[in-house]
Amino acid sequence: MASDDISQLADALSKTHVGDGELSYKGLGLKLDNAESVEELVREIEQYHGLRALRLEGNTVGVDAARAIAKALESKDQLQRCYWSDMFTGRLRAEIPTALRSLGSALMSAGARLTELDLSDNAFGPDGVKGIEQLLKSPSCHSLRELKLNNCGMGIGGGKILAEALIEGHRRSSAEGAPLKLRVFIAGRNRLENEGASALAKAFQLIGSLEEVHMPQNGINYAGVTALASAMRHNAELRVLNFNDNTFTKKGTLAMAQALRHLRNVQVINFGDCLVRSEGAIALAAVLREGLPILKELNLSFGEITEAAALVVAQAVMDKPHMEKVDLNGNCLGEEGCEALREAMENMEKGDMLASLSDDEGEPEEEDEDNDDDDDDDDDDDEDSSDDCHEDNEEDEIVKENGITRKDDSPEKPQISAEIMSFLSSPSAEKLLQLGETRTKLQQQVDAADPLKAADVLLKVASLYSEEPETKTAVLETIDAVLKKLLSGSALQSSCFLSTLLVMMGLLKGEGKMKKVPLVPGQLLCLEHAVQQEYFTQHHASLLHTCMSKSSEALESCSSASERLSSTLEKMCHDQH
Repeated sequence: MASDDISQLADALSKTHVGDGELSYKGLGLKLDNAESVEELVREIEQYHGLRALRLEGNTVGVDAARAIAKALESKDQLQRCYWSDMFTGRLRAEIPTALRSLGSALMSAGARLTELDLSDNAFGPDGVKGIEQLLKSPSCHSLRELKLNNCGMGIGGGKILAEALIEGHRRSSAEGAPLKLRVFIAGRNRLENEGASALAKAFQLIGSLEEVHMPQNGINYAGVTALASAMRHNAELRVLNFNDNTFTKKGTLAMAQALRHLRNVQVINFGDCLVRSEGAIALAAVLREGLPILKELNLSFGEITEAAALVVAQAVMDKPHMEKVDLNGNCLGEEGCEALREAMENMEKGDMLASLSDDEGEPEEEDEDNDDDDDDDDDDDEDSSDDCHEDNEEDEIVKENGITRKDDSPEKPQISAEIMSFLSSPSAEKLLQLGETRTKLQQQVDAADPLKAADVLLKVASLYSEEPETKTAVLETIDAVLKKLLSGSALQSSCFLSTLLVMMGLLKGEGKMKKVPLVPGQLLCLEHAVQQEYFTQHHASLLHTCMSKSSEALESCSSASERLSSTLEKMCHDQH
C-alpha cells in the first residue's frame, strides 16, 4: 500500500466516532480492497471491548477486506447493530454475496445477537440476498428487531429468498421458545412485484410483530397489495404503513381498508401515488371514521381522487384528535375543488394540517370516464366486483391467495323463485305488485358483498316509483327492506355499496367500465324517502349530499326530483351541524 494511501487512511480513521459501544466509519469514502487496506480498521475493532454497533456505510469494501473485517468480528459476541448500507459502491455484483457471507459467518461464529441490520443502498440483487440467507435463519438474527434492505434490487427472486429465510428463522426461533419479533421492515425500490410481495406477506403474517412496514416503489399491483393487506391485519401493533408508489387501484385499496379496520395503533398511512381513486378514498374515509383512533398522517396524494371523494376524506378526519397532516396533492380536484377542500378544512379549524395542493391535476375530462389504462393487470369486469366489499369471508379469500389452507364455510345462496327471477330480468310495476308479500324476499337477492348487483336491483325497483298509491307503497316498502339490509353492516361495507350506487348513477367518477344507469325521477324520490329513515345514517346522507352537490350534469334530466332530494339532504346535514 502506497505511503500516501496509508496517510490518507490514517487521517480518515482519526475521524471515526467511538463511544456508546459504537465504532463508526460512516461516510469516510474509504476504498478498502484488501487485508492491508483495513489493518488499522481491524485493529480498532479488535481492541474495542464491548462493541455493540459497527458503522461501515459510505465506504466500499472488497472481498479480501471483508474477510479481514470478518476475522476481527469473530470475537464480538456483544455486537447488536450493523449499519452496513452503501458499502459496495463500484464492486462487481458477483463479489458482494461472497463478502456478505464472510461477514455473516463471523457474526454467527461470534454468537452475536443482532437487533438491527441495515444493508440498504447495496445493489446486490437476488444473489446478495443469498449472501445473507444463512445469517437471517441463524440464532444471530432470532433477536432481530429492524431489517433494512432499501434499494437493493432484490427483484422477485430475492423477495422469495428473503421471505423463506424469515419464515425459517421464525420457525427455528419459535422452536427455541423465543419467536422472531421483527418490528421494522424496510424494502423500498426493490422491484418485488406481486410475487415477491406475496411471498413476504406469508412471512409477515407468521411473524405478527411488525410496527413499521415501508415498501414503496416496488411495482406491486392489487394482487400483491391484497396479499400484504391480509398479512397486515395480523400485525396488531402496526404504527407506520408506507406503500407509496405502488398500484393499488380500487381492489387493492378496499383490501387495505378492510385490513385497517382491525388495526388500532396505526399513526402513519402513506398510500401516495398508489391510484387509490375516488371509491378507494371513500372506503378509507369510512374506516377512518370507524377506527384508527390515533392516526397522525394520511397521504393519499397523486391517486386520481376527485373533489367529492376528497371532501369525504376531509370530513372523516374531523374527529381525529391526533391528526397532523392530510396530503391530497396531485389529485383531480380542479381549481374550485382545491378551494372547496381548503375551505372545508378551515371550517373544521384544521386548515393548517392540509398539505399543499400545488400539483393538482385538474378535473378529469369526460372522455376519460371509461379509460382503464392504468390498471395494469387489474382486469376489472363488472362481475369481479362481487369480492370487493366482502367482509365475512374476505379473510378466507386473501389467506388462500397467501398459500395457507382455507376453511370455506360460506353459506349457500337462497334459491330464487321464478317470479322474482322474472321481475329482475324485466322489472315492471305490475310484476312487483303480483309478488305481493314475497317481494320482501328481494332483499335476499342483495348482499353488500356484491355492491354492483345490489345497486342494480335497487335502481331497478326505484325506477318503478309512481304516485299511484299501491305502486308507491310497494316500491318504498321494497326499497326500505333492501336498503335496511345493505346499510346495516360496517361503515366500510355500507360506504362501498353507496359509492358503487353513486358511480352507477353518474354522481361519482368510478374505475373501469362500469355501466351507468340513465336516471329517472323515481330513483331520486325513493332516495329522498330513504334518507329520512332510521337505517340511513348521517354519514350516509353526508356522502350522498357531497356527491350530489358536485355532479349537477348527471341530474339535469330530473331537476325537480333532484331539488327535492338535495333540499332534504341539505336540511339533514344542517341539522347535524
